[in-house]
Amino acid sequence: MKPNNIIKSLALFSLLAVSFWGCEDEYLDHVPYSIYEWADNDADGGQWKPILISSPTQFEIPIPSPFTDAAYQKEWQDAATLIANATQSDKDEALYWGNNPMVRWNEITRELAAKYNLAPAPNPDGTYPVPSAANPGVYPYFPWTHPPFASRMYAYLSAATFDAMIVAWNAKYKYNRPAAYKNNSDIVPLFGQTTLPSYPSDGAAAAACAKAILQAMFPLEKDFINERYDNCLKAIKIGGHNVQSDIDAGALIGQNVAVEFINRSKTDGMSKAQAPKVVADSIKNAAIARYGWFYQSLEVPERKIGLNAMFGQVKTWTVTNLEAIRSPIPPSLDSERFKKSAQDLVDIQANLTKDQRRIANFWSDGTNTYTPPGHWNRIACDAIMEAQMNPLRTARTLAYMNMAIQDAGIACWETKYHYHYPRPNQKIEGFKTLLGTPNFPGYVSGHSTFSAGAAGVLAYIFPNKKATFEAWADEASKSRIYGGIHFDFDCTEGLILGYKVADITIERAKADGAK
Repeated sequence: MKPNNIIKSLALFSLLAVSFWGCEDEYLDHVPYSIYEWADNDADGGQWKPILISSPTQFEIPIPSPFTDAAYQKEWQDAATLIANATQSDKDEALYWGNNPMVRWNEITRELAAKYNLAPAPNPDGTYPVPSAANPGVYPYFPWTHPPFASRMYAYLSAATFDAMIVAWNAKYKYNRPAAYKNNSDIVPLFGQTTLPSYPSDGAAAAACAKAILQAMFPLEKDFINERYDNCLKAIKIGGHNVQSDIDAGALIGQNVAVEFINRSKTDGMSKAQAPKVVADSIKNAAIARYGWFYQSLEVPERKIGLNAMFGQVKTWTVTNLEAIRSPIPPSLDSERFKKSAQDLVDIQANLTKDQRRIANFWSDGTNTYTPPGHWNRIACDAIMEAQMNPLRTARTLAYMNMAIQDAGIACWETKYHYHYPRPNQKIEGFKTLLGTPNFPGYVSGHSTFSAGAAGVLAYIFPNKKATFEAWADEASKSRIYGGIHFDFDCTEGLILGYKVADITIERAKADGAK
């Protein structure tokens, strides 16, 4: 596929998202989202091992019509007419989606995450309401895309799309239908030329999968998601590579694969992650009995139930034994190690440099942002574009990274609530944080664990960028110390835990058949 135009970078970003990414940092000199020539078609991709479905041939799609079929020939003419009558606005929209719509769906997902990432306000009686999936339109609106929820959302979307791409690639090379413009000289491909078979449409498979997963995760956004879906399919038609039957077959694949993942989501334990008070109290009391300490919210009114106390029990993607990788016991509160860490925090806050403040804010990923998992998805998409990955290879990258991020989050929360360790402002008298204090135990740092999980997988996929990804993970980890939210051992142990999860995920990736 020869590049013939550049998409206007981040066309749909809200002002909020633009502001969030407006911070000065080396990696923000990113490759713009554009039409680009794929580095490889990965012709063997239909034989790769899926994440959840049993086989690349699990779902049947219609056998494509032969070249001589009148109905197929009419599809070429319809495509040629559509392209000939396309307005400049139509073409701009097609170029916005480009020849790898996966990155756009990831971008849309991050924007939805930012929109819904807002902690509920307290009730008049001082209690805090919890969003209800059964009543998403009643305040607080569902979902609240805090980091655990967001990590799960990104993982489901990415893993499902990867399986859909494997199914699509398998059918492509089984039927070997040429691109539409090769059958009709009146069709001028907007995205350049390609040797990739057209049936079924990979873009339609990705779009249908994204539509189903995102509508399940964001029930109040169904109309918006439908609009983006329709625009994506129209863009595919205007691109000149696919005719309607290609698109219909791709959409069927995406729909069928999404059902498998949505069914998994119904029984993965996430609905019980926000524990009732009696369960949350029992978890806290168990930590007190074991270690003599506990985390307590200092908010007014106090949040008496920590965020997602049972997220550590949610079903993982690859990690099989959370206790085996649980972080070691943190320092006792009367130890010299603890006292030194506490004093270091006081000294850092008293002498915070401009650069440390910038780092703390850049990686804060708090209210109305993509969250830490979303931050790493943006990093991954930039690397994907730079490496010129095709949609299948893109889906694989995002799938393993996001599965590692969610598993890292689950392992982190299992550790957090096992130890129920207090945060700095709870144990250092008069201590003030730069960024506020999250409502869950401190040990280990979620930012550190999420970041190491992501950085480890990305370093495996992009070995030439290994040092860069690891440096960003380290910076993200240190940002929580600069923000006054974590002790240093929260962060160092969080990085260790995240890299353990990444290593387990990488072993799975090495066995999926991709070269």
